[in-house]
Amino acid sequence: MADPKGFLTTPRQDWPRRPVEERVRDWDEVYVPGALLPIISKQADRCMDCGIPFCHEACPLGNLIPEWNDLVSREDWRAAAERLHATNNFPEFTGRLCPAPCEAGCVLAINQPAVTIKNVECAIADRAWEEGFAQPAPPDRLSGRTVAVIGSGPTGLAAAQQLTRAGHTVAVYERDDRIGGLMRYGIPAFKMEKRHLERRIEQMTAEGTKFRTSTAVGRDVDPAELRTRYDTVVIATGATAWRELPVPGRELAGIHQAMEYLPLANRVCEGDLKTSPLSAAGKHVVIVGGGDTGADCLGTAVREGAASVTQLDIYPQPGTERDEEREPWPTYPKVYRVSPAHEEARDLRTAQLADADARLFAASTLRFSGDEDGHVRWLHLVEVDEQRRPVPGTERALPADLVLLALGFSGPDRSDGLIDQLGLAMAPNGTIARDQDFATNVPGVFAAGDAARGQSLIVWAIAEGRAVAAAVDRHLTGGFTRLPAPIGPYDRPMRV
Repeated sequence: MADPKGFLTTPRQDWPRRPVEERVRDWDEVYVPGALLPIISKQADRCMDCGIPFCHEACPLGNLIPEWNDLVSREDWRAAAERLHATNNFPEFTGRLCPAPCEAGCVLAINQPAVTIKNVECAIADRAWEEGFAQPAPPDRLSGRTVAVIGSGPTGLAAAQQLTRAGHTVAVYERDDRIGGLMRYGIPAFKMEKRHLERRIEQMTAEGTKFRTSTAVGRDVDPAELRTRYDTVVIATGATAWRELPVPGRELAGIHQAMEYLPLANRVCEGDLKTSPLSAAGKHVVIVGGGDTGADCLGTAVREGAASVTQLDIYPQPGTERDEEREPWPTYPKVYRVSPAHEEARDLRTAQLADADARLFAASTLRFSGDEDGHVRWLHLVEVDEQRRPVPGTERALPADLVLLALGFSGPDRSDGLIDQLGLAMAPNGTIARDQDFATNVPGVFAAGDAARGQSLIVWAIAEGRAVAAAVDRHLTGGFTRLPAPIGPYDRPMRV
C-alpha cells in the first residue's frame, strides 16, 4: 500500500456527474469528462491492501484489486492495466455497468465508505486505451481447431477473445445487425457510450475473431450445419425471454416490454431512426419494475421529454444502511441507492406522488384501463406489505399513456428454434442444462452466461465467458489449457 494512512486521511470521492439540466439534453455519459483522473490516485490510496481481500471473493472475476489500486496510487498505469486485464477482458464495460459487489465486500466498508474500486477500474481501462496499452494480442500460431460462439454479449465476446488468443479460429454469430447484445441495444448510451464497444470489436477483429451479424442460428443458419462445420459450439445467447404481467387490461395498446422500448431509443442514437416509434415524448409514463432495467427506461424517458415518469417497485423502500442481521458484510446489501436516472427524475420532479425520486415502493399493479380506442390511459395499483399482500384501502390510479414492463428475464429466448433444433436439455428454472465442464447434453456444444446461469450481472457474464473458454480449450486440446477459469458453472454470489 502506497499510503498506509490513506484510508484515514482521504475521504471517498466519486467520479462527479454532469449537472442534471445539462446531461438530460443529450445521450452522452453522465460523468464529467476528464474529472476522474485528477482524483483517482488519492482514492486508490484508500485501499488498505488487506491480508484477506474480501473484494476478491465478492467479484467472480477474481480481480486483483489491491494490486492495481497500489499501482494506480503510484501512477504506474501500464502495470496497473496489465494486472487489470489479467482477470477481466473488458474493464471499461464493468467499470461503467457493474453495480460493484466488490465495493460491498471491501473491508473498509465495515465502518466507512468503501474504496471507489469501480472508478479506479474505469480510470485504468480508459488510460490503457489512451496510452496504447490495450493492443491486439493475436496468437503466435493457430491450433487448426474451430469454434462457433452464438451470441455477442459480454459472455460471448469474452469466450471468443480468450479462445482466439489461445490459437483457435473463432466466429461469433449475432442475430442483430450489430455486435454487442444487450450492451448494444439494451444499455442506454448515457450509461455506456458505444465507442467503448466498437473499440473492443476492432481489437478482437485485429486478433483474428470473425463476426457474423444479422444471423440468427436456428432461423438463418441450421444448428446441425454449425455443429458439422465447427469443432465446438458455445451458446451464449443470454436470458432474453422477458417476464410478463398477467393482469386485466394487459392487451391494451401502449403497454410494452422494456426490451421493446430501449432498443428503439438506442437505434435513434445509432442513427438508424430519426425518432423512436415508442418515444415517451409528451406522455405520462409508468415503469413497472424497480431494477436496473427500469432505471434505464426512466433515464431514457426523461431524455425523450416525457410529461411525467413514475417507477413502481413491489419491494418496500430499503434503508440507507446495511441490515447487519439480514445482509451482513461482505454480502451485497439491498440499500436505497440513487442512480443517475433517479437523480435526474428527483431533480426534475417527474413524479409528483412518488415516495422518493421517481419511485413508488411497495406498489403492485392490479389492472390497466383505457379509452374507447383501446389505448391504455390508467394504471391501477395497490400498496402491499412485506409479504406482497394488498393493503386494504390503498388502491389508486396513475395516468399512463405508455407503460413499460421491466420485470426481468426468465431464461433464453426459444423463438429462433436453436434450443429445440439442437435438442438441448433444459434445467427446471428454464435455463440450458450443463455439467461441471459447461457441456450440454449435445456432444461438442457448451453453454455459458445468462442462457445457462440465469439473469445475472455483467461481471458474472464475463467470468462465465472466460470459464467456458477454458473448458472448450481443454476439450479441443485433450485435457490441457492455459486459460484461467475464474468460476464453475454452479458457483453463486455470496449470500447469507
